[in-house]
Amino acid sequence: MADWTGRLLVATPQLLDDNFVRTVVLLLQCDDEDGALGLVLNRPTGTEVGEVLDAWHPHAAEPGVVFSGGPVQPNAAICLGHGRPGAAPVASYSVLEGSPGTAFGTVDLDAEPADVMTAVTEVRLFAGYAGWSVGQLEAEVDEGSWWVLDALPSDAFTDRPERLWRDVLRRQGAPIAFAAGYPDDPSLN
Repeated sequence: MADWTGRLLVATPQLLDDNFVRTVVLLLQCDDEDGALGLVLNRPTGTEVGEVLDAWHPHAAEPGVVFSGGPVQPNAAICLGHGRPGAAPVASYSVLEGSPGTAFGTVDLDAEPADVMTAVTEVRLFAGYAGWSVGQLEAEVDEGSWWVLDALPSDAFTDRPERLWRDVLRRQGAPIAFAAGYPDDPSLN
């Protein structure tokens, strides 16, 4: 299995599964032992971070809401931190191996926010995650459901998540960039 940790999975227009239509997923893990695990970056909910974890609300990236990270274990929380350049490591923040410039990592929500914020600039809270068994994700990529693309630090913490799918596609070269203009309903084209 390819190690795509720290990269983006971007749904192609052919992916019609309601859980993943036009999603952008940041891969947190991808290996031959456990398969793949990621967070959907562009599905904000209407729930403010302060409603579920008040101590973390002042540190939440805009929009300061909980995101739906995927269909697996929707009652579980995963917190992503945006690494502070040059910060000393802290035990409650784990940088993703393979992420570009070590810009992303997971945050232990049981830690004191003040301790974590020495290593990160902002956090984003996700309910649930996306998961694939060993070989499943590669098969989906091979069948044309996903593009595997490089992530920018700003992708996981964008203040305009509803535009992320198109924005990521637009910065790619042809032919992928053309998909950014794919209509929501091709039958109306």
